[in-house]
Amino acid sequence: MRAIPDENLPDEPLLFETTFERMSSDESKISEQLAEVLHSIMETTFKDSGHAIRGVHAKSHGLLRGSITILDDLPVTLCQGVFATPGKLPVILRFSTNPGDILEDNVSTPRGLAMKIIGVEGARLPGSEGAITQDFVMLNAKAFASPTPKAFLKTLKLLAKTTDRVPRTKKALSALLRGVERTLESVGAESATLKSLGGHPQTHILGESFNTALPILYGLYYAKIAVVPVSSSLIALTNKVLDLSDSPDALRDAVKEFFEQNNGVWEVRVQLGTDIEKMPIEDASVEWPEILSPYITVARIDVGRQSSWSEEKINEIEEKMSFSPWHGISAHRPLGGIMRVRKPSYEMSAGFRALHNGCPIHEPRG
Repeated sequence: MRAIPDENLPDEPLLFETTFERMSSDESKISEQLAEVLHSIMETTFKDSGHAIRGVHAKSHGLLRGSITILDDLPVTLCQGVFATPGKLPVILRFSTNPGDILEDNVSTPRGLAMKIIGVEGARLPGSEGAITQDFVMLNAKAFASPTPKAFLKTLKLLAKTTDRVPRTKKALSALLRGVERTLESVGAESATLKSLGGHPQTHILGESFNTALPILYGLYYAKIAVVPVSSSLIALTNKVLDLSDSPDALRDAVKEFFEQNNGVWEVRVQLGTDIEKMPIEDASVEWPEILSPYITVARIDVGRQSSWSEEKINEIEEKMSFSPWHGISAHRPLGGIMRVRKPSYEMSAGFRALHNGCPIHEPRG
């Protein structure tokens, strides 16, 4: 499979410079507080259930195995990091929603996709030594809801206050927020905060496109990475409304039903940074203009028919694996304050689960 011709590439992708990142004086303190908030969420849910779950994106809706094919003849600006060598590698996908407690799906919240590529060689990021995996952690949004680490901490504290609250109240609040969100969207606006609290549209998760939302190093450059459905059966699910009232796990049921009958194909696309003012690293809330730098396809993900929710996958993927943008090679180092302050929290979350569940977290090797 061949890459898109050079004439469709952005004109001048910027070579990454260390000056593009600016660490604030309070980042260390914010990082500590962030880990404390997530730890409190995990303590609360563990106390309730006796089982340790993730501090965010706790509920899985599908666990899939497939392959990723890196395109042939990528131009040098895109032939970087994982995507430098054409070929096919195993990949694991985990679809989720963002709260740190296990909610019924009619409390509708933003969606996430974690992707783990297996068999990746290269210099490793700190804490990821000895592994051969590359994780990309994504949201169904092209920018992050919070611009700075301080704003992100404030939002997380707000979400932490809703952990372990009465489910019936959450359902009523979610329905109210969805109505407010629809009103905003009807006049050309939307609210990431309302969506995060339960106002997300009740649509099929497999119709979503996902994005790192936060920038990462892309070899010599910097970029955002997206995963976009391209097979007709997946495209048909984009914005498809689901009735989430019949089952507390309606999204999981829908994903399972789909992959019992269909294959799925996604494209991996890269948006290279071309203007540090209009495509900043430290303001995570800015959606990078595609007119300046379009998303270009660099790989294809293929997932065959399978069970997306089985005891084997729950044990091997849900319980024994963790996903972090800091699992990977140095060529894809996470960039920006929000990425930096989250690193200890990812490590804390994996350690908490391993300790309390008596199940060591491991990185797959084949």
